[in-house]
Amino acid sequence: MEKRLIKLVKSETVLSAAFLLALVSCFLVPPDYKYGSYINYRVLILLFSIMSVTAGLNRIGIFEMISGKLTKKIHSTRNMALFLVLLCFIASMFLTNDITLMTMVPFTLMIFQKVEDTSARIHVLVIETVAANLGSMFTPFGNPQNLYLYAAYGYSLGSFLLLMLPFTLASLCLVILYTVTFHHMSGTLPDVSLNGDFHPDKKKLLGYLLLFVLAMLSVARVLDVRLLLLITVAGILLMDKSIFHAVDYSLLLTFVFFFIFVGNTARIPAISNQIMQIIEGRETLIAVLSSQIISNVPAAILLSSFTTNGRNLIVGTNIGGLGTLIASMASLITYRLYTESSHADRQKYLIHFTWVNVQILVVLYFLAFFLGDV
Repeated sequence: MEKRLIKLVKSETVLSAAFLLALVSCFLVPPDYKYGSYINYRVLILLFSIMSVTAGLNRIGIFEMISGKLTKKIHSTRNMALFLVLLCFIASMFLTNDITLMTMVPFTLMIFQKVEDTSARIHVLVIETVAANLGSMFTPFGNPQNLYLYAAYGYSLGSFLLLMLPFTLASLCLVILYTVTFHHMSGTLPDVSLNGDFHPDKKKLLGYLLLFVLAMLSVARVLDVRLLLLITVAGILLMDKSIFHAVDYSLLLTFVFFFIFVGNTARIPAISNQIMQIIEGRETLIAVLSSQIISNVPAAILLSSFTTNGRNLIVGTNIGGLGTLIASMASLITYRLYTESSHADRQKYLIHFTWVNVQILVVLYFLAFFLGDV
């Protein structure tokens, strides 16, 4: 039992920390009727629905099919790297950063398995991760913290896109620059067998795409989330009920525990007033720094209750996903998959990952300062 508990804590560190914080806060503020108001049910429903749909699209292999067909025409190592990076950047806007990386990283490892220079493989994986984390910041549904902050501060879809547009364009230029200028990318890519002839189930594809459109309508507040939940559950049951096992319930529980912790903390004047004084006027900086330690999703939930400056908090938690390996939980997906591959060099990967992430983080932070979002 003790070994299982230790294993659970190690594998679900953020969830365990969120549970502990929520538990401690319950002793400070005993459970009462106000606890129900802590939970943002809209965010939880949207997260569940989007994760279910993207898992379904991933299960039928649509992403691999598109990638396989396109990569048949690419033979240069540099061009292949650029294609994969741009694909991650764009796909993460719609499929979320974690789903994109779970799909693209194994695909990338397969393509670059015969490339002798391990630096090229590491660099592509690092820039793909950066691209997924930065591309996902453009849309409210690209990553969990955006979905939460978008709802918490009542943004419209148009205003959110306009806010993140300059950072998205700058990020696109940066990931392209860091891909094409890396000197280990020269040469021809060895032949790799790619499954570009696979044809997904058309009925399921149309079904998942319809559910995805309905989810986007709910994000835009056109469709009631309660109706979305009913339609999504019914649709998944009809098409493939095993998809429910692919949903990241630990992320949903993490949100619930942080909602409880933040809700209780806000009811303790001495603590909430102190946090407000620390954050006020430093929203972007505090969001970036806290993301390096506790990851940007928990940082978004924690800080949102103590500031009305949603604009700077959105910018800070998004660019704050760069930096350390845990700044964005999606980055851990790439690291885990890479370390499980053959000839993996963990130390080399971590050094290169941190060096590239810090550089791009600094550039984007100065952009935020220039635009007045600091």
